[in-house]
Amino acid sequence: MSKGQPTLAEIRTKWPATVSVSDAARAIGCSRSHLYERVKNGSSPVKTIKVGTRHVVITASLIRLLSGEDQEAA
Repeated sequence: MSKGQPTLAEIRTKWPATVSVSDAARAIGCSRSHLYERVKNGSSPVKTIKVGTRHVVITASLIRLLSGEDQEAA
């Protein structure tokens, strides 16, 4: 993944089905440690799966979050 915050279009077209917690945190605009803590305590804003000893973020979940699809209607 490239450095810097990616655009939603880049995430939709260029990112694989799952990404590291670090890449997802960069896309969201938070620190890696903050997102890892949210994953650990079950309050992550994105869906993750455990692969061996690490967690990966499901890119479709990240896209829904960034596009506002996961927010309740006001």
